[in-house]
Amino acid sequence: MSTTTRTGPDPALPEQAPAGPHPRTQRPRERAVSTYAALSARVQAAGLMARRRCYYAVRTAAATAVAAAVVTAVVLLGETWWQLLLAVAVGVLATQFAFFGHDGAHRQIFESARGNDWAARIFAGLLAGLSYGWWMRKHSKHHGAPNQLGKDTDIESTVVAFHEEEARSRRGLRARLTRHQGWLFLPLLLLAGANLHVASARALVARGAKGRWTDVTLLAAHWGLYLTGLLLVMAPLQALAFVGVHLAVLGVCMAGAFAPNHVGMPVIARGARLDFLSRQVLTSRNVSGGAWVDFAMGGLNRQVEHHLFPSMPRPNLRRVQPIVRAFCAEHGIAYTEQTLVGSYRSIIGHLNRVGLQAGDPFTCQSAAHLRA
Repeated sequence: MSTTTRTGPDPALPEQAPAGPHPRTQRPRERAVSTYAALSARVQAAGLMARRRCYYAVRTAAATAVAAAVVTAVVLLGETWWQLLLAVAVGVLATQFAFFGHDGAHRQIFESARGNDWAARIFAGLLAGLSYGWWMRKHSKHHGAPNQLGKDTDIESTVVAFHEEEARSRRGLRARLTRHQGWLFLPLLLLAGANLHVASARALVARGAKGRWTDVTLLAAHWGLYLTGLLLVMAPLQALAFVGVHLAVLGVCMAGAFAPNHVGMPVIARGARLDFLSRQVLTSRNVSGGAWVDFAMGGLNRQVEHHLFPSMPRPNLRRVQPIVRAFCAEHGIAYTEQTLVGSYRSIIGHLNRVGLQAGDPFTCQSAAHLRA
């Protein structure tokens, strides 16, 4: 059964109730800042921003050991189509390394910025094959203005229309496909891994990007060692199929972890201004489900807490969640959490509504919102 838990009013981006010791004399911006400062003080007092180096050391060692076992198995199996089963394992491993890269990029692993940067580059570039610089530029925009038109590039796509403004601009075959995009979303995840690598490679062509040549070197080493190893062990066609399965699994795991976080949550209009706390909470969705969901989503199933405290180590997100939930209830801010199945039902329903409403120029948006 899928469940949806919301604390607070309907998440339609309302003005928040005055908060702080003197609500009548504080300006709205001052009240918003003081509200987040109060939450931050509680979190700091609980010691939840402290680094968790042992956690990352154990997890990294475990992932490295599994990777070594998979490489050994690939060599021992040799030229056989059974290798495609191991390609699934490679896709899962690449996802886990990418999650470690994400944690490093958010300064969650080490105290020093340099240590985190290099950890992120090694995990993302050398082990997962993705450009750290490209990821940082893209992801920083998302965290700065999640789900806001014109700012968050994660809701701008040439394939899926995440909001009506994009859907209404489409014509012909793209428009017809958009009307049923919710049902096409899950199959499209199979292509997301390849799309990530293509976007990453394109970003490296641009001149002037910070750390560009470091990323080029790490990605060249990744793909050179990876493809050479495959071609030494198996036939070219098997190697090609191996890479295809690996990228398909990577796409399902990566996009499957990121999509539930914001798709189907409120979209903020261009130019709209909202305080940090409300912006991050109202546009984010948590996913319940226990340890296996934590593993599959790299801790991003606690998206509300991650967006409020992006440098908080991954294992501490579970501990801070009750504090954040209670704080949101105290201040009347909608807090959304669903099961994994429930979140995907919401995603598919949202994408189909966007597509269908965009196809009807006479749709009453207020009525459509009430029906939804």
